[in-house]
Amino acid sequence: MVEQNPIYGRRRIYKIVLTGGPCGGKTTGQERLRTFFEEIGWKVYTVPETANILLGGGVKFAELSKEQCYRFQKDMLLALLRIEAVFFNQADVSNAERILIICDRGAMDPAAYIDKKSWNEMLKETNLDQFSLREERYDQILHMTTAADGAEEYYTLANSNVRTETIQEAIEHDRRTRDAWLGHPRVDVIENVGCKSFDDKLLKLIAALCSRMGLPTEDRLAFNSSRKRKWLVASFDKKRLPRCEVFLVRHNYLCTDDQNVQVRLRSRSQHGRTTYAITTRHYEGPEPVETRMQLNYREYMNYIKMEDRSRYYHLDTYTSPLPPSCEGKPLMLLETYTTALVGDTSEPLLPDFMNILKEVTGDPAYSMYTIANLKVVKRS
Repeated sequence: MVEQNPIYGRRRIYKIVLTGGPCGGKTTGQERLRTFFEEIGWKVYTVPETANILLGGGVKFAELSKEQCYRFQKDMLLALLRIEAVFFNQADVSNAERILIICDRGAMDPAAYIDKKSWNEMLKETNLDQFSLREERYDQILHMTTAADGAEEYYTLANSNVRTETIQEAIEHDRRTRDAWLGHPRVDVIENVGCKSFDDKLLKLIAALCSRMGLPTEDRLAFNSSRKRKWLVASFDKKRLPRCEVFLVRHNYLCTDDQNVQVRLRSRSQHGRTTYAITTRHYEGPEPVETRMQLNYREYMNYIKMEDRSRYYHLDTYTSPLPPSCEGKPLMLLETYTTALVGDTSEPLLPDFMNILKEVTGDPAYSMYTIANLKVVKRS
């Protein structure tokens, strides 16, 4: 039997990681998120930062040898997972229908402070795997960029007893932390650029979270930061690609009784491991509202029985077999999240190693739903 239809909702537990570089605003951001979501009726759990607990107890990270640092990161990872488990378990037994869990840093953050070889050894010793820690554990990652990068006048060591980084060290730590989460399907980087004040940055944080969760914010936020824009790509220089993760993605559209509702399943695979999700998009207002939930394999197989057989599966970069609407031509679409308005050619700065043909944001001919249609739709 197919479980509760996502169109009509279900109990929701949304787990996020609030991470970033030194003096990025995590502590204040966590408190602002907690207040905002409690005011709109959510139960909120805030998971404390494990590193602060341990470092606040007398451990001096700068004094540790390489071997001691490895042991510390290993112990911290295990402690972090155990502390999170307490809050995850409390959420599971809670009577609340809508629960937000805010983790002050997450399971991939320790990877930013040791080399890759040591990290892989640590995972092996602890019987953990990176795919589970990065892909399956959290719904969204929110990276608060250090004030040292773009807001240097606000960078300070005064509000943390364990912070010792110079501006350049803070920027480097910020970069390594961001790279540690590369590959998670929902990472939002909250930058200082475009913010006239720290409050603007906090509003960007709330807006990015609400956007991913499918919560309308127009009546509560004056600063809406997350707009998705889409670009038609003709080609790109593979040699100039920055560090990236490659996944095999499959989408299946499900049958619905309401023409204003689209429901799609997604499987996302890498190195023999797969995560599953279901996304529901409602077209009942000026802007579509999306909600997304993670699924386990059993739920995924139940939902796929509702597949709309008039749709093709396809990849983010479309490869053979191509949908008929591609007319035999390769299709690559670049998606960006930016504060710039649609049609603004000055922002965002697009990769210079890509041959961008045009912006197709809002063009129904380039929507994934249209491209997947068996009925050929010619595109200009």
